[in-house]
Amino acid sequence: MKPPVARIVTRLLTSHTLRDIGRFSAALPRRLRGSVPVIDYFHQVDDPYSHLSAQILTRLQQRYGVEIRIWLAPPPEDSAAPERARLQAYARRDAVRVAAEYGVIFPKDPRPPSAGNIEAATQILAKARGDLVQFVAAVGAMGDVVWGDGAGAEMPLDQAPMGRAEVASLLAEGGARRAKLGHYLSAMFHFEGEWYWSLDRLHHLEARLAAMGRDTMPDAAPIAPYRDIALKPLVPSDKPAPVIEAWFSFRSPYSWIAFPRLRRLASHYGAELRLRFILPMVMRGLPVPQVKTLYITRDTKREADQVGLPFGTIVDPVGSGAARALAVLHHAVALGRGETFAELAMRGAFAEGIALAEDKGLFDVARRAGLTEAETRAALADESWRTVAEENRAALFEAGLWGAPSYRVNGGAAHWGQDRLWALEADLIAARA
Repeated sequence: MKPPVARIVTRLLTSHTLRDIGRFSAALPRRLRGSVPVIDYFHQVDDPYSHLSAQILTRLQQRYGVEIRIWLAPPPEDSAAPERARLQAYARRDAVRVAAEYGVIFPKDPRPPSAGNIEAATQILAKARGDLVQFVAAVGAMGDVVWGDGAGAEMPLDQAPMGRAEVASLLAEGGARRAKLGHYLSAMFHFEGEWYWSLDRLHHLEARLAAMGRDTMPDAAPIAPYRDIALKPLVPSDKPAPVIEAWFSFRSPYSWIAFPRLRRLASHYGAELRLRFILPMVMRGLPVPQVKTLYITRDTKREADQVGLPFGTIVDPVGSGAARALAVLHHAVALGRGETFAELAMRGAFAEGIALAEDKGLFDVARRAGLTEAETRAALADESWRTVAEENRAALFEAGLWGAPSYRVNGGAAHWGQDRLWALEADLIAARA
């Protein structure tokens, strides 16, 4: 897509006007019928985030007076979940921390679930899905059996209340419904045209329902409040300055909305921010389906609004734009301008519609970051950034992750996503303690 066209299309795609028109159109049939709002929830038995999300379904229905339809769904296709083994291992580890943060339950030492237990648990939930209270209770009861201390003992399939053929049909139906509505993941809430992932995005759904006048407890905290950095008061410390390793990509919109807050965290807690740039996933041979790109773009817009960052006038830097930006960044780091250039380049690509593949756009960003034209040209002529990017990718894989943004403190456990900056902050505080 040519840059002038891309700017127009992305501004429209991420506009509040288009969002509001979509919401009005999706709500119109319900309003005409005078019926209760319906939320479709998609649950995958061996998905830790589904296990966390299901635990709040009863509270969600009661507080906002909605109907929740439960769909059992299969795992996403490989194209939507690259590096599946790393994703599964990370999700188990991440769910432990998320559960503690949101006051839900997950085994403290989760293990990979066995195929037999997944099958048996799916059969049990398939039977319970018609009654929300029973479904939530069944999910809570099987956490330790699927992931925890009971994971080594197979659940008895001969006692399962539903047969394999019927369960397979339900999974196919759930997968088809999810695809028709336009998504690929589980732990997803769909409400009148928009998607909300797990507990991390539930605050957006709660805010939308509250704006409709459906919150029966308006003075109470949301079920899943928004989490972000807090920049807590510093406690004197004689520990060495902590080191934040930050993996990011110039094509990742989430990297853009994480980066300014990463810099604030590093500055506030006196940490060294070590930039570990990587090639975009698609340039590393990992597929990114169009439905995933579309969801990420819309999701980033509302997350950017949440933290007061501009987003939506986009010229995708994939290909030469990302490669040229990485070349300049590699030199900018050595010149002490790396953080400034990285932030300006991502802001340019995702908020200002700057084409990093063109000299005009790239050189303007470099100039604003304090680089001379000669320094920028020298950087573009140097291919050594490719070696560093590959070293960074290998280090990211060694840390158990694969995508951007990701980060860790002092070589500890790594976090993935701009919605885990609160966890990174907790690690910084612990490192200074």
